[in-house]
Amino acid sequence: MKKRKLKLILILSTILLLLFTSLNIYTSYLKMKKTVEESIANQSLEAAISIASSIDAEAYKQFLKDPRKNDYYWEIRDYLNDARVKIGALFVYTLEVENPKVSTAMIMGLPPNLTNSFDIGGVCTVPESEVQKAYRGETYVTEVIHDSVHGAYLSVGAPIKDDGGNIIGYLGIDISADTLNGIKGKVIEDNLFTLIFNGVFILIVIGSFLFLQRWYQKEVAKEVGATEDTYQAEIKALITSVSSIRHDFTNHIQVLHGLLQLDKPEQAKQYLSSLSKEVQAIESLKLNIDHPGLSILLQTKKLTAQNHTIDMDFTISEDEFNKIKTTDLIKILSNLIDNAIDAAIELPESQRKITIYCNADETQYEFKITNTGPNIENVSQIFKQGFSTKKPENEKIRGQGLFIVNEIVNKYNGQISIDSSKHLETTVVVKIPIK
Repeated sequence: MKKRKLKLILILSTILLLLFTSLNIYTSYLKMKKTVEESIANQSLEAAISIASSIDAEAYKQFLKDPRKNDYYWEIRDYLNDARVKIGALFVYTLEVENPKVSTAMIMGLPPNLTNSFDIGGVCTVPESEVQKAYRGETYVTEVIHDSVHGAYLSVGAPIKDDGGNIIGYLGIDISADTLNGIKGKVIEDNLFTLIFNGVFILIVIGSFLFLQRWYQKEVAKEVGATEDTYQAEIKALITSVSSIRHDFTNHIQVLHGLLQLDKPEQAKQYLSSLSKEVQAIESLKLNIDHPGLSILLQTKKLTAQNHTIDMDFTISEDEFNKIKTTDLIKILSNLIDNAIDAAIELPESQRKITIYCNADETQYEFKITNTGPNIENVSQIFKQGFSTKKPENEKIRGQGLFIVNEIVNKYNGQISIDSSKHLETTVVVKIPIK
């Protein structure tokens, strides 16, 4: 009778072990697939944000005034097609979102020889739930969309903004499901041994656990007073360490490996770049700033500087800076920092540096921005409206930033000065009296 019970217990234990191991492997498989899809979607969204921020907003606005295949259309289309080729996307295109239900495609990034593939203003297949996000000015990432014409694909979108921060359209990227499945399949294939090893290892550990448990029961019978709590704690720690193996999979390395196996080095480089930006963003700005608007601005500029490999340092007083309107404070610093970034970019990466100093005492606010970059020759003309040291760019209006800063400073009876006498270094100082 005892032998039958023991045999039944062994059979049930074996079934449970196999079931648990299979479930563990299947869960790891599903998680791996989901992780790859999310990683590719996030990578594509980063690419959409980057492309949208680099698009010629003024040219696109001119196109929107007269949406037809004019010079502005072909200029934007060539840019989108170049981006499509570089990132290996199915489509890169611009969208118009005039209502929260339906979006329309405006310019598709395709080779010039494909002249009749898509019409301007054609209805897109972006789901209504994602169109609503775009209508609210947000980014979006869809699930895999099944299209009878273009097949299955995943779509992401990011707003296109003009210099004033106004949304003038959306930048969409479609990633073919074949690309997603290829990467997922390659990652899973390359990690099949790991999945099997994980399952076998769990079997061994659980078997060891059962063996130790039986040994423990015998030891308890022999030696009264054995410390059960200590034993159980050790076993739990062992099981916890085994469970953590799944979570120690380096998902980013899996994706990169899949991209390289599919012979997509450019996408792998872009993915590494996005990972670097994410790490930098995590370590970005750790300041105790009492002014919410100033905090957000500096964090945004810090991220922009990082994207351009600019070393940006801050010295900020513990002050609320509430004697000046938030909008005015943001306009002053935003324009000055943007100018500093534009100047620093013209130097080699190793020489790019910007320091930002915001101080408050009993009598005044002092804002000082120092950047490396080409020296300003006509300092006396720099505050005039329309004057700019930058080259004209596609009818883009220049020379407004410092003019606006000067107007705001004058409104507060403040002073602004620019020192560009040091070699490859310019310092702008704004002082605003506190009333």
